[in-house]
Amino acid sequence: MSPPRFVPGFDAPDRPRDPALLFAARGFDLLVTEGEGEGTSVLPTVGRLPSLAAQALFLGTLDGVDCYVTAVPKDTEAPAGMKFIPGRALYSRVDEETFGVVGRSLAIAEWDLLHRFCGRCAQPTVLTPGERARRCSACRTPFYPRISPAVIVLITRGDEMLLARNANFPDAFFSTLAGFVDVGESLEETVAREVREEVGLEMKNLRYFGSQPWPFGRSLMVGFTAEYASGEIRVDGQEIAEAGWFGVDRLPRIPPPLSIARRLIDSHIAQVKGRPPSP
Repeated sequence: MSPPRFVPGFDAPDRPRDPALLFAARGFDLLVTEGEGEGTSVLPTVGRLPSLAAQALFLGTLDGVDCYVTAVPKDTEAPAGMKFIPGRALYSRVDEETFGVVGRSLAIAEWDLLHRFCGRCAQPTVLTPGERARRCSACRTPFYPRISPAVIVLITRGDEMLLARNANFPDAFFSTLAGFVDVGESLEETVAREVREEVGLEMKNLRYFGSQPWPFGRSLMVGFTAEYASGEIRVDGQEIAEAGWFGVDRLPRIPPPLSIARRLIDSHIAQVKGRPPSP
């Protein structure tokens, strides 16, 4: 087995920082180099932006290269030859491992910015060596990056799959159903509730598929597959604009690669097309 390409870390190593990659986050926007190709080349180095990197936090190493993240004020202007772009825009410009570090950097930058002071006694917090935490300098309350669990499910009916268009999607594509876990719910209960609320269906044979960290809601997406049990599609009209059953050869516009939603869809397509035809 090959070693992982990204190795997380907490305490900055004692070596020169200039060659390190710098993830400079302005909200959910990231600073990138204009006019360069795909991959990590779009990300600046610490040596190019020493003033921005002064308070940067160590993320870990990507392909042996140190990575740092820093949160910059919302009014920060991009240096010459650079620009701020939404982190999502790097979705198709970098590989999956690098995009994962992009998401990690945005989430950690936000956490670091929001927890400079204690929410209990308002005193300053300080970084805790050896872990990703800030701790109050007075009452010692710890603050960790927030992760919100969410479920995502592909429901099938024979060879067909249920896909829906979210009313809030920036692009008009169809995807699998998803939602955040509520307080006191199990993952299985969340799936059943979301399916009932969004499309009015009942399901059966729920199975775990896989998971994916997703930074743009600071969430961990937990994927499932299930089979249709009963009911007629009734979209809620709020989150879901339209939904329907789709065969593998007549799909609408679906999510791009890298997302767990696309992996669920692609897995079902592979299963259907890999089966011998019915006699």
